[in-house]
Amino acid sequence: MKICLVGFDNLPLLAPEYRGHLIGGEAVQQVLLGRALARRGYDVSMVVADHGQDDGAQWEAIRVFRAYRLDAGLPVLRFIHPRWTGMWSALERAGADLYYTSCAGMHVGLLALFCRRFRKRFVFRIASDSDCDGSRLLVPFARDRWLYAYGLRRADAILAQSVAQAHTLRCNYGLASRVAGMLVEKPLPTHGREIDVLWVSNIRREKRPDRILELTAILPGVKVHMVGGSLRDEEALFREIEGAARARPNVTFHGRLPYWDANALYGRSRLLVNTSDVEGFPNSYLQAWIRGVPVVTLIDPDGVIEREGLGVAAGSPAGIASAVRALLDDPGAWKAASDRCLVYMAREYGDDKILSTYLETFERVARRDDAGDKMIASHV
Repeated sequence: MKICLVGFDNLPLLAPEYRGHLIGGEAVQQVLLGRALARRGYDVSMVVADHGQDDGAQWEAIRVFRAYRLDAGLPVLRFIHPRWTGMWSALERAGADLYYTSCAGMHVGLLALFCRRFRKRFVFRIASDSDCDGSRLLVPFARDRWLYAYGLRRADAILAQSVAQAHTLRCNYGLASRVAGMLVEKPLPTHGREIDVLWVSNIRREKRPDRILELTAILPGVKVHMVGGSLRDEEALFREIEGAARARPNVTFHGRLPYWDANALYGRSRLLVNTSDVEGFPNSYLQAWIRGVPVVTLIDPDGVIEREGLGVAAGSPAGIASAVRALLDDPGAWKAASDRCLVYMAREYGDDKILSTYLETFERVARRDDAGDKMIASHV
């Protein structure tokens, strides 16, 4: 089976020579999925943004087709060209049997239209809790929100990150989905835990970077490292946060770091703190837990942190500081939580176990009769 993964910011993670460009959380998941599929003999391709790479070039047995430059075209008109035309042209060159994408946006509708026009299969994966609720979508334009809803309803299968997401999607869109776990890369050995608290996120308002700065004021003796880059239309917030962070003696502000460099910080950290108002199932949780780093957060997908003891699910922003203080001040409690993280990841996140849901979904979608109903594997 030929499978094409559509993710415009995948290339910087797949190809180290482009590492200076933005990498989002879903790029991590798509690249890890693509590698896992290729290792198992699937013909894997990707459609990505045009960063000047050769079209059809191959990295790690994955062929990569460029769609368009993200900054190309005239406002309004660029929706048609180069975005629609460029995306469809790349999809056609990929020549896949099944196309897979994630994250709410106009690309979901454009991909669904392509698959309907050329009788291809289409699987969508929820990437954030907001993807399941039309009133909370992180998609600015009404046209793009409409295209997302159109594409979502025409997917042959939908995968969710959590039971809560699947429930919300059913309530808001009337659509069934199946929970599929997330892939995580095995860590390299590290030595020393000189970072007390690590914060990793794109700097945008929904991620609430102001809360980590409040934490550094409440706990001036705690060493905090912040990793996060600026996003389009959030440049002013980035400058504000960067200035405030650099003024704090207990904060090391890294700005945007390549995935590999950010990964190295997890193994040097004692805690990961997440301050977001909106998330899906953050990659950062898995990157922390697989290194024995407990997580302190407001967002606990399906209650896994509380149930498994993988850190602290704080009940309020004010509770984050007390949770951090409690774990850092009690080496025994920290060690017990760290050990639980390692045991949990070894038990639940082996590649074969996680990949089985994807493979079963892809195979059943590929076999589905055109005259039949939506794939029966789409269920919670």
